[in-house]
Amino acid sequence: MNNSKNKLKRFGYYLRLWGIMTKNAFLVYTTKKILISIFMLGKLLRFGFFLAFLFFIVQGSGSLAGYSINQTMLFFLTFNLIDVIGQFLYREVYHFRGLIITGGFDMVLTKPYNALFRVLMGGADVIDLMTIPPLIAGTIYVGQQLSPTSAQTLLYIMLLLNGLVIATAFHIAVASLGIVTLEIDHTVMIFRDLMNLGRFPIEIYREPIRGILTYLIPVGVMITIPAKVLFGIVSPLGVVISLLVGALAIILSVRFWNYALRFYSSASS
Repeated sequence: MNNSKNKLKRFGYYLRLWGIMTKNAFLVYTTKKILISIFMLGKLLRFGFFLAFLFFIVQGSGSLAGYSINQTMLFFLTFNLIDVIGQFLYREVYHFRGLIITGGFDMVLTKPYNALFRVLMGGADVIDLMTIPPLIAGTIYVGQQLSPTSAQTLLYIMLLLNGLVIATAFHIAVASLGIVTLEIDHTVMIFRDLMNLGRFPIEIYREPIRGILTYLIPVGVMITIPAKVLFGIVSPLGVVISLLVGALAIILSVRFWNYALRFYSSASS
């Protein structure tokens, strides 16, 4: 009982801490209103143009890898949900290199909170926050057109969260590589390029690319499997394997982080 209370208090502590850091990050954005407006407009235009591109491609050919317009749209929306929520939560990873090369990470390690928490969630992105509600609304609308059962909807949400777990593991791995190699920017871009392959059903890719994206770099597990669950074409074994991949990814990434910390040299050393 006491152990549960302590965990609950710890969770509340980190939730308040995240709220404070997020508020501070948002206050910085309020001084750049014009810049935010331009970035927001750019994101919306990019999203709209690509959505129109998908629509006309599928409409002209009748299907994409055997999937209808609504099914193809769901792949795209699922990709964007995981990608945007990941960027919203873990934007601070993009700034981690600065902490390493300036010695700011020394201060992080001395604070009374988990350093990995600070590196991952030290500042949310207000621009991505503004795009999440319309993405959720669009996903719900398109998903309803497919007439899924309640079980399929619940499995979709569960596997969507599993996709976010895998995205979290990728960000932890990127931050860990940043400690070992001092290189983050290019690694993040490689991760984003790999994620972009999930905007389409993985059936459009030939082997061995399809197998690599499904098992070695689990983009398919992150994006394709959740969408397919809503179509009712994933077996129970496929769902279990997807969840195991998510659990394994987060465990290995945390171990890699702890391993990478051994290589960190203080700025004062």
